[in-house]
Amino acid sequence: MSQPDPARVKAYLLDLQARIVAALEQADGNAFLRDAWERPEGGGGISRLIEQGAVLERGGCNFSHVTGAQLPPSAAAHRPGIGGRAWQAMGVSLVLHPNNPYVPTVHMNVRFFSTSTADGTPVWWFGGGMDLTPYYGNEDDARHFHRTCRAALAPFGAELHPRFKQWCDEYFYLKHRKEARGVGGIFFDDFNELPFDDSFAMMRSVGDAFLAAYLPILQARKDTPYGERERDFQAYRRGRYVEFNLVFDRGTLFGLQSGGRTEAILMSMPPVVKWRYDWHPEDGTPEAALYSDFLPHRDWLAE
Repeated sequence: MSQPDPARVKAYLLDLQARIVAALEQADGNAFLRDAWERPEGGGGISRLIEQGAVLERGGCNFSHVTGAQLPPSAAAHRPGIGGRAWQAMGVSLVLHPNNPYVPTVHMNVRFFSTSTADGTPVWWFGGGMDLTPYYGNEDDARHFHRTCRAALAPFGAELHPRFKQWCDEYFYLKHRKEARGVGGIFFDDFNELPFDDSFAMMRSVGDAFLAAYLPILQARKDTPYGERERDFQAYRRGRYVEFNLVFDRGTLFGLQSGGRTEAILMSMPPVVKWRYDWHPEDGTPEAALYSDFLPHRDWLAE
């Protein structure tokens, strides 16, 4: 593996955050607040957040660069040789919860992690991906999102997209519900099988593809008429988002275990959520179609 260059990664991530926030501010018509923070154990970050916007009910795009003297258990679980070593992690993570139930929630994350073994050998990897969580499914939106993900990975090997698509399907799955969180996208972690420069280029390609993957969907659906029924179902389905992030999400667990900033870690939580006991949508309704036609894993690009 080629030598890692954390300074280059950090510069890219800061620029990516700035570009995404600028595009989202233009789409919403309102500014994101900026909240820079420092972490007592080492490092810090910049949180960018909007609440009660014209288009986005809540949205956050966070940059963080944190360091530590001892690797937390969640990061060392699959690599016993690095447990307890000094480390640094950096990334951009965003979650957008739009007002309109016909606009999907979206998540994107790109990150870099580096540490070393006891003899000083560098150990590094990239992770990230993006996934789409509709409330009222739209096949054109799902295909566009998956096409954009495939195009981002294509220069780095034709095998990456089907592999990362399956990884996303398996990762963003609520095992206790036997139900996918949404229509998927791509997900990868612990990626260092290409040399550093190529692995970094792949991560950049994923980050750079986000706006092309999501903004056309946002623009096409944000003015769709809706009522209380749709908002109620949106709030109910957002409960699944909360369940996944608090029970399964590795980034949430890592952030909390490493002493990260709680406000930034839980930025992904939707602002209005509902739960009901053993509720099921009525057959033949648009709400039922989400469960029958969109949540089951599909090869959206083969159709």
